[in-house]
Amino acid sequence: MSIFPRDVGIDLGTATVLIYIKGKGVVLNEPSVVAVRTDTNKVLEVGEAAREMIGKTPGNIVAIRPLRDGVIADFDITEAMLKFFLDKVNGSGVLFKPRIMICVPSGVTTVEKRAVEDAAYRAGARAVSIIEEPVAAAIGAGLDIAEPYGHMIVDIGGGTSDVAVISMSGVVVSKSIRVAGDKMDDAIIRYIRNKYNIIIGERAAEQIKIQIATVFSEDESRTMDVRGRNLLTGLPTNIEISSEEINEALYEPAEEILNTVKYVLERTPPELAGDISEKGIVMTGGGSLLRGLDRFISSNIHTPVIIAEDPITCVARGTGMALEYFDELGSTSIRKNPYK
Repeated sequence: MSIFPRDVGIDLGTATVLIYIKGKGVVLNEPSVVAVRTDTNKVLEVGEAAREMIGKTPGNIVAIRPLRDGVIADFDITEAMLKFFLDKVNGSGVLFKPRIMICVPSGVTTVEKRAVEDAAYRAGARAVSIIEEPVAAAIGAGLDIAEPYGHMIVDIGGGTSDVAVISMSGVVVSKSIRVAGDKMDDAIIRYIRNKYNIIIGERAAEQIKIQIATVFSEDESRTMDVRGRNLLTGLPTNIEISSEEINEALYEPAEEILNTVKYVLERTPPELAGDISEKGIVMTGGGSLLRGLDRFISSNIHTPVIIAEDPITCVARGTGMALEYFDELGSTSIRKNPYK
């Protein structure tokens, strides 16, 4: 079927929102953050500009992340954020309302899925279709999910890690856990606070994760200077952190992801498990870029693990590509717009 003008695919992530337009690719990649005045509830900034305000705002302004653990935590703010981003890519003066294909984690409830649909409708969608993140990730990674062949996807985002085995365009077995990039940042913050009595912010923890973190003990050691606030004196303090320390801090979330992979493999039919053993597991999402995570998983389950090309945009690209099958994929979720 043909794509209507301005139809969009959205990866509504806990950490980042990505928007895909057919023929243009990913046209927006911004943090899922909104800055709001608490006294008037007025939205001040959205996306990157709002993220810059985290931890730096006065008392009457808060930087909110309206999605937590892969689901909507603040409906009104999510709606405002979606509308802002859609206006940014489509133009606020455009009368045409787009059809939207939007992805959700594989483990969301019916109520959580309905909240995503409602937010998209109220943000200006003409029709909304839902696709599960592992399916979108597999399509974006270039896998032929229509064939009778087992593909295993491990999609690690900001709020959730989704593990699924896909065959003949359907999910055979899957599990979603709320352990991903955010929990890794939290683990780093907690480790440094407990060991050094120093508190650091979310952005500092994320930089540590990106620059020196590893979960594979054979990796070369790295160090990094980190500035935080000493809990005993209340004064700014600078310390040096090593990758071995961060390995220790991240062991628990990495092991939870590994255990989820094992759980799904144990419940995979033997024929499909054989396909996965032969071709390997494909990792997508920003969390897949954590240094050593692919080797950590591979060494424990004795199966090849491959990181997809441009893993951060895999889900968004797959969601956009799935617009070709909007009606088929969304047949169980499309309903009349209740906000006309």
